[in-house]
Amino acid sequence: MAYASGIFEKNFIEYASYVIRDRAIPELEDGFKPVQRRIIHTLIEMDDGKFHKVANVVGQCMRYHPHGDASINDALVNLANDELFIDHQGNFGNMLTGDGAAAGRYIECRLNPLAKKILYNPEITTYVDSYDGRNKEPVVFPAKIPVVVISGASGIAVGMKTDILPHNFFEVLDAQAAALRGEEVTLYPDFPTGGIVDVSGYEDGCGFVTVRARLDLSDPKKIVITELPYGVTSEQMISSIEEADKKGKLHIAKVTDYTTDKANIEIALQRNTYTNDIVDALYAYTKCENKISVNPVVIVDNLPHIVPISEMVKYHARHLVDVLTAELNVERRHLEDKLHARTLERIFIEERIYKRIENKKTAEDVNKAVVTGFAPFKAELYRELNDEDIDRLLKIPIRRISLFDIEKNRKDIEEINAAISTVDHNLANITQYALSFLEEIRSGLDEQKFSRHSEIATFQALDAKSVAVRNLELRYDESTGYIGTNLKSGEVLMKVSPYDKIFYLRKDGNYRVINVSDKEFIGTEGLYYCCLADKEELAKVVFTAIYKEKESKFYFINRFTITSFTTNKLYSILPKGNYKLIKLATFPNAVITAKYKPGYGYRVLEESFHFSDFAVRKSPQTSGYKLITKALASLTLRQTKEPGPLKEPGLFDGIEEGKDD
Repeated sequence: MAYASGIFEKNFIEYASYVIRDRAIPELEDGFKPVQRRIIHTLIEMDDGKFHKVANVVGQCMRYHPHGDASINDALVNLANDELFIDHQGNFGNMLTGDGAAAGRYIECRLNPLAKKILYNPEITTYVDSYDGRNKEPVVFPAKIPVVVISGASGIAVGMKTDILPHNFFEVLDAQAAALRGEEVTLYPDFPTGGIVDVSGYEDGCGFVTVRARLDLSDPKKIVITELPYGVTSEQMISSIEEADKKGKLHIAKVTDYTTDKANIEIALQRNTYTNDIVDALYAYTKCENKISVNPVVIVDNLPHIVPISEMVKYHARHLVDVLTAELNVERRHLEDKLHARTLERIFIEERIYKRIENKKTAEDVNKAVVTGFAPFKAELYRELNDEDIDRLLKIPIRRISLFDIEKNRKDIEEINAAISTVDHNLANITQYALSFLEEIRSGLDEQKFSRHSEIATFQALDAKSVAVRNLELRYDESTGYIGTNLKSGEVLMKVSPYDKIFYLRKDGNYRVINVSDKEFIGTEGLYYCCLADKEELAKVVFTAIYKEKESKFYFINRFTITSFTTNKLYSILPKGNYKLIKLATFPNAVITAKYKPGYGYRVLEESFHFSDFAVRKSPQTSGYKLITKALASLTLRQTKEPGPLKEPGLFDGIEEGKDD
């Protein structure tokens, strides 16, 4: 059986291309995804200055959109909440609380005048058939400003995603004007929810930003969140705070949400806890601080490209010139047509050319009479006379001919010529004209509505480890061999945080570094020493180990520090071979007393050694010094009072004293 080859590659590429271009990634030229463009196009067609039911707009938009009404409704609500091109009334949801919009039959919207001024000009817009061929829709709007930079965008396609943060409208217009003047462009995000943003890693829209909530710390026993980080709802914020409190990372008495059209979350603190004590923990453990990565992918010339924000603005500065030039040329053609019509009308009436057609019997003769009548005035015409001109002249009613005002006609022609001169002047000075257009847009905006909401600041990003509070009890239960923070029995060793690492040394000479956990088995051999696995602090502890070789029964001593380790790897302080650990100590100095067995011909039955007689090695894996070669009756240690360079013994010093078996 023969199988078709390449079907997967063909279908996958077609599907991926469709998702990228027709669903998820916005077009750079007008900043819209296809569903958003179809919504704006529908609102333009329906525009009569009045509000329309959202359900009605969605239904009308389905003439163009191949998907269901849910995707159109959601996209329309999001577009309306941008408050850029769509006016709305009714419950369109709340981005602060995360509440959704009411059903489409209860809410209304309409296109605002700014949308038509910036987006709409059908004479320079290319239209194509809709998905079913019944209607026409725009390929792309000739947008005069970088819409995608102002409103931002987010979308996931096959093998790529786009994340563009919103920017301040005024600042974008100023940047576009600067690009027109050939100046450098720098823009930073501005979020409708406010907050504080660190843009040090923004990298022209290709890096990341760190956003923080704005906190009111005026009350030492209460913290109020007055502005939320971008993308975080009050419900998500409260959930993150309660979760951190449950894990013991915060000391919260109560969290209350008063958020309406402005964020207002009150955090009441526990007794003996003050605002300055937990601010860093709030940023580290909750959604009060977020890192947002950005990836400015847009469609340019039918292909996805990563375009930095400044390049988007520069592109639209050039595009604005092109659009305005096209609009001026269209306007000039309309003025020329109007001038031509006024001139024809004047000559037709003033020179009584209409009298030539009174006795003509056929349409051909009538047309020929009009053409002949205009022949002497050819030099006065703006262009050649055509059939459309003749038809328009023949439709002039007699009443209008009898009341024709030559002076008014000449005045109209003068005004049209003046308008053409203005258009020519603007075309000759197109950059200045573009700057004046941007200034006109800027002057028409509401200062309060479009002012900057987010404060740009630089702050040190806090990770959870750096502000962790050591308030968890680490226990070791020798009977079960478990160590952890979630044990109900055993001895409390120390207070730790969830991000700490623990060093432990067992009585059999094995040691390891582990992460703090609820419960972990380390053995029932007994714990000799345990501390935080801080390499600098651990290097200050000198361990002394006395062990014997089982075959020769010689005793060795090794003094060492531990300066390096790999987490979760088990080590031994004994050398490879058949050795047995006899004694461990962390004393700065001590006296070793060895008593030998009588009857072996020894002249000296007792000897003493000092720890200070033996050098300290930098690793426990080095060979020890030979200490005793005689038959031993007992071996004891006694700490001396001589000063040493080391700290106190560890939590466990349980096998230094006693006799050797």
